[in-house]
Amino acid sequence: MTVTWEDLGWERLTAAVGRCRLPGWDCTVGLVLSGTTALMVDAGSSLAEGARLRSAAQELSGGRVTHLALTHPHFDHVFGAAAFAGAEVYAAVGVDAVFTHGREELRLDAVRNGLPVAEADEAVDALAPPRHPVSGEWTLDLGEGRQALLANVGPGHTAHDLAVLVPASVSGGPEVVFCGDLVEESGEPQAGPDAVGSRWPAALDRLLALGGEDALYVPGHGAVVDAGFVRRQRDALAARFGVS
Repeated sequence: MTVTWEDLGWERLTAAVGRCRLPGWDCTVGLVLSGTTALMVDAGSSLAEGARLRSAAQELSGGRVTHLALTHPHFDHVFGAAAFAGAEVYAAVGVDAVFTHGREELRLDAVRNGLPVAEADEAVDALAPPRHPVSGEWTLDLGEGRQALLANVGPGHTAHDLAVLVPASVSGGPEVVFCGDLVEESGEPQAGPDAVGSRWPAALDRLLALGGEDALYVPGHGAVVDAGFVRRQRDALAARFGVS
């Protein structure tokens, strides 16, 4: 019997792209299937959650997750990364330094937000710097002539924001842009101490240029949105931070 996206609690966005809204922090992870290649976007908030995501991805793809892209270095998006053993891991330049020198702050932030101490400790102990730092744009080879684009579009929500563009030729539908927390639908965009508010609107301009008017934009939290939503959030952030 063929397992469907819906069987596993995932939302199918196009023929080859889906996403899952995780419990707890309503964090989105994405999955792109391309032949024998599977690209996961973000990794969940703990090793146990990462392992569940890996298992679901393997059922859907018929193979293992070969690539993992981390949209930004917040615990709810990265603490499951070590569960994807063998995957090539990509993140914006600077995430390696956060994972190396900011581990205690990541752990404290997770615990402050309700992650059990033991799970936070386990995830931090296993956290390794991404092997592939992305500066500018990186064309990711998914095999059989298919590609995705990783774009370092920040700073904005953090100093190290990465977007993932899945072109129509891969998605089997409209282009899909995984935005990380540069875009949030289920609440106001969260600006913590590591946000760069003065640059955030420009990061959203780059997202819009990347995907265009007809793309599906997948926020880090909340429902999938369109270009008009991203543009309105961009203007609200510009007003909030006093930039044009």
